[in-house]
Order: sequence, then structure tokens, then C-alpha cells
Amino acid sequence: MANIFLLVAAAVRKEPFAIDPRVPSSYMAWFALEKGFDYLRGLLKFRRPRALIFLGRRARVKCPGMMRFGRTAKLSADTYVDALSSDGIVVGSNFSLGRGAAIECTGTLKSLGKGLVVGSNVGIGSFSFLGCAGGITIGDDTITGNFVSMHAENHVFDRLDVPIRLQGVTHRGIRIGKNCWIGAKVTVLDGVDIGDNTIVAAGAVVGAGKYEGNAVYGGIPARKIKSLV
Repeated sequence: MANIFLLVAAAVRKEPFAIDPRVPSSYMAWFALEKGFDYLRGLLKFRRPRALIFLGRRARVKCPGMMRFGRTAKLSADTYVDALSSDGIVVGSNFSLGRGAAIECTGTLKSLGKGLVVGSNVGIGSFSFLGCAGGITIGDDTITGNFVSMHAENHVFDRLDVPIRLQGVTHRGIRIGKNCWIGAKVTVLDGVDIGDNTIVAAGAVVGAGKYEGNAVYGGIPARKIKSLV
């Protein structure tokens, strides 16, 4: 069972794939069965037989017609995706959305949000939140830890005589480069531009601004800790 799964996974992902030899065959059998049901759910929801889209149990997807996929994608159990937006959601091959994570592309029906563009081999950690009203772009091979939140929208608060909720919002967007690692419980705010090959330490709050690549950032607010070159 494990050998067959290895061959299939390697062929689909176009890269080496390994399973710890201590994993029991009974576990692999249940895993394969679960993935089979996930694939059927994805096929019924998206109706795109040329792509392998795995949709976990209790996953909810709104506006599936506004989503475009690469070769493979996994939306784990209990995920929530609302793709309603001007540009929709575009993800590359081997995309993974962790258990309980949410993607919302529009904050209010008064004005559609921009959407989400994700490269290949990107993984979003469990229970993360991506608010894509102002647009979020994530480069190839970037991964995030659990409970990461990204907010591509900010409230206007210039006036004291008008409630903040009535002053409107701004949208500058968020860009995260290639081969980045965004640690667990990081918060990324609107107007952030993170360069390639960047690590953001767990728990950091990344405020608006440009963050050069090949570096490690951490803290509240996030500051450069060291270079990687």
C-alpha cells in the first residue's frame, strides 16, 4: 500500500515523496480511503477532472467558479473559502489549505474585494485567516505556520465625529515573495511587501512597509533580526 501511494504521490507532485516506514499499513489504508472521498467531493464541487482537487469533510466553498487551480490542490477538513471578488482566487500546483483555515476575498458587498493569487507548492497552516479584499499575492514554495492571519484591508479613522465603522477602508494589498516561511501566529497587515527567501518569526506583527528578502524578521512590530546571506 505504502509503495503504491509513494509512486502516485511522487508522480502527481513532480518531486520526491517519502513515508516513514514505521507508519502501519492500516493507517495508510484509512488515509488512502479518506483521500479518495476527498477527491470525489472536490470533483463534485469544482467539476474539473483534469485537476486533482481534494476537498475535506465539512469544507465550505462559495463561488467555486471563481477559483482556478494548478495540477493539484488540497482544501482540508473544516476550511472555509469565499472566492467572491473581482479577480477571484488563482492557485498554482500543490496548494494546501490547512484544517480550519479560512479565505475571504470580500469584506463587504458594497464593494468587491480583489482576490488571491498563489504560486506553486504553497502551504497555508491550519486555522489561518486570509482576508484578501485588497489583494494578496504569495510566491512559489512559501509556507505558513498555524494561526497566521493576513489582512489586506485597513479602516480609516481620521475623524472623531464619525464612527470608525462608517469612515470606510483602504486597500493597499499584501505581497509575500517566493520561498518564505511565515511562522505560527504571525499577523500580516495591509501594505506589506515581503521579499523572497524571508523568514518571519512566530508571533510577529508585520506592519505596512517593504521588507527586503534573504532576511529574518521578528517582534512587535516586526524588525530585521539578521540577514541570510
